[in-house]
Amino acid sequence: MHRTVTELADGRELIYYDSAPGRDRTAKDQRPLERVESTPELRRDPATGDWVTIAAHRQSRTYHPPADACPLCPSRDGRLSEIPAADYEVAVFENRFPSLSGDCGRCEVVCFTPDHDAGFADLGPERARLVLDTWTDRTAELSARPGVRQVYCFENRGAEIGVTLPHPHGQVYAFSHPTPRTAKHLAAAAAHRASTGRNLFEDLLAEARAATERVVLGGEHWTAFVPYAARWPYEVHLHPHRRVPDLTRLTEAERAEFPGLYLDLLRRFDRLFGLSAPTPYISAWHQAPLTGGGELALHLELFTVRRTADKLKYTAGTEAGMDAFMNDVAPETAARRLREAR
Repeated sequence: MHRTVTELADGRELIYYDSAPGRDRTAKDQRPLERVESTPELRRDPATGDWVTIAAHRQSRTYHPPADACPLCPSRDGRLSEIPAADYEVAVFENRFPSLSGDCGRCEVVCFTPDHDAGFADLGPERARLVLDTWTDRTAELSARPGVRQVYCFENRGAEIGVTLPHPHGQVYAFSHPTPRTAKHLAAAAAHRASTGRNLFEDLLAEARAATERVVLGGEHWTAFVPYAARWPYEVHLHPHRRVPDLTRLTEAERAEFPGLYLDLLRRFDRLFGLSAPTPYISAWHQAPLTGGGELALHLELFTVRRTADKLKYTAGTEAGMDAFMNDVAPETAARRLREAR
């Protein structure tokens, strides 16, 4: 992997990630942009202890632009975008409308491909590996920044999820605090260690691999399975067999096997419902916080809000109101359907 660091017209950082050196990355951002003014505020909910980010400036962010005005496409044919180069492999830049900035953290956009109409599942193994290396590099660099406590790499895909830019991309958030879901993981792992003397995530992986009816696919270094108490209609957790805290600790063998398994999993999601449109999903890397996360395990959680070809799973009264999930699809059934979606 080769990286080139440059700057956009308003001073935001832009990084090109290429599979090899030698690409011309000298193109300048020609847009007349003013400096970004974002003032997010962190407030702690006294009733739950959860941190909530107030980012009112995001009301003016780009919303469903036409394809010929996509800010994530390369700058070519007279069109200027967030990426000045006429072509790229993977590109990362600071979000112009960040939820987190300054003391609150940092938000970055990761563009997986210059092809506006592609998806991650359309990438080849080499490009998927480059994205994995990009996530790893961003995790390492952001983790070293003062005040950062946790790095979160994720992809939202599909209008049903709330995506406002259809170009294939993900995001990286550097939080100044562990997220509420991570706090739940920490508490559960501590309780499991106290009661059994064992690690919670090692036990979850071992149980899933033994209960083969919930395994979707696996390899020498990774296993993808539907969790016993899945919250979403189709939800898969992808774990390396060796427990590590974050992406930076993966071995070369683990990195080499990941792209093929992950692309297979995404393509199975797309084949689930027999539709011409791709399946909407959220793909979320869970990484341990920088301190106090010794019991946690790196893993990826992939899930869709689609429960049938013509029905969506909404987070309504019980889920949104009480954080009490009700799943319409049995985890064993979901795993079987995903295994059959070859």
